[in-house]
Amino acid sequence: MLAVGLLSACGARVDDSSASAGGEGTSCVDTSGPSVKIGFLNSRSGTMAISENTVYNSLKLAADQINAAGGVLGKQLTVVAEDGASEPTIFAEKAEKLIRSDCVAAVFGGWTSSSRKAMLPVFESNNALLFYPVQYEGLESSRNIFYTGATTNQQIVPALDYLKEKGVKSLFLVGSDYVFPQTANKIIKAYAEANGIEIKGEEYAPLGHTDFATIVAKVRDADADAVFNTLNGDSNVAFFKEYKNLGLTPEAMPVISVSIAEEEVGGIGVDNIAGQLVAWNYYQTIDTPTNKKFVEDFKAAYGESKVTSDPMEAAYTSLFLWKGMVEKAQSFAVNDVLAAADGVSFEAPEGTVTVNGENHHIAKTALIGKIGQDGLIYTEWSSGKPIEPDPYLKTYPWATGLSG
Repeated sequence: MLAVGLLSACGARVDDSSASAGGEGTSCVDTSGPSVKIGFLNSRSGTMAISENTVYNSLKLAADQINAAGGVLGKQLTVVAEDGASEPTIFAEKAEKLIRSDCVAAVFGGWTSSSRKAMLPVFESNNALLFYPVQYEGLESSRNIFYTGATTNQQIVPALDYLKEKGVKSLFLVGSDYVFPQTANKIIKAYAEANGIEIKGEEYAPLGHTDFATIVAKVRDADADAVFNTLNGDSNVAFFKEYKNLGLTPEAMPVISVSIAEEEVGGIGVDNIAGQLVAWNYYQTIDTPTNKKFVEDFKAAYGESKVTSDPMEAAYTSLFLWKGMVEKAQSFAVNDVLAAADGVSFEAPEGTVTVNGENHHIAKTALIGKIGQDGLIYTEWSSGKPIEPDPYLKTYPWATGLSG
C-alpha cells in the first residue's frame, strides 16, 4: 500500500547521469532499497483546494494501483505529500524541499500557472522532474516539466472553433487576475481578430474574489453572444450565482469555461450552472471500458458520491506515463528518463495519450461538454482523434508574435 509522510534523509544516489544540468550537484534519489520516493504537491488548503484535493486523491489512487501491481522497476512508491496552500511562493519552497531534502524521483502537482511558473526554475536548476496535470495557456516548454493537461491548441482553440461554428460573433472575457487568464485572453483576442469576433469586454478579479456584482452587471450590459470564462477556484461559485441572480441564462448568453470540471460543479451548485458549456479533454461520462473502470475504482476508494474530472484524470495518467518512461529507460535517473520519454503511451481513461519528446506535452482529444442537471458533463462535440500539442501555436498564422 501507499506510504505517505515525511521520511528520513536519502541514502544511496541514483546514477550520476542525473546530475544537474547547470544545477546544484547530483541527485540524492535513493534507489538502494525496495522503495523509491515521489512527491505530491497540491493545494490542500486555500482558494484552490476546491480543485486540487481531488487531484491529490487521483495521484494517490494511481500510486496505490502501481504498488499493488508490483511498483516501478520492482520498487514500491513511497509518497511525500506537501501542501502548496494556493500560494506560488509556497509551491516553490515545497518543490525545493521535495527535491533536495526528501530526495524524490519526480514531483506531481501544481494547478495555477502562477504555481507552475514559480516552480519551473526550481526544477530546472536542480535537474528534477515535474509532472503538471492541468490545462494551461501554452507558450511554454521545459526539459524538466511534462505537461499532461491540454495546451492551448487542445482546449482554448477548439472551444473558439466550436463557438464560431455555432454563430458566435461577440465575446465577453472574464478571468482571474494572474498569468493563465491574461495569456489565454491574449490568445483569444488574436483568434477573435482573425475570425471576425468582437470582444465586448474584458474583466479580471483576484483569485479568491467573491463579489461579482459589478463584473456580471458589465457582462449583462455588454450583451455579447457568449462569455469566455477563465476564472479559477472558488471565485466561480460567486460568479455563477450572480450570473443567475441577474437573470442571465445559458440559452441567452452561454458561458464556456476552461477551469470548471465535475468537481467544481458541486461547489458552484448545479442549479447555478446547468446548461453551461465547458472545454476539456475528459469527462466522467466517457463511455469506454477503461474509463468505466477508472470511475469505479475512484468511487470505491473515495466514495460513491465522488466524481472524476479532467485535471485529476490527467494527474492519474501522469503517474503512469512517468512509470512508462522509467521502465523504458530502465532507470530512475532524470537524464535517462528524459531520453526515453518520446513516444511513451498510456491507455488513459480519456483515451490513448502519447508523449511528445520534443515539447513534453501529450496528444489529447478535445471535447466540448454541457453541464447536465445531474452535475455531470456530457460531450457536445469532439475532435474525434488526439490533437498533437502545439504549445507555441506555430501552426496558426493568426498567433504569429504571441510568444515573443
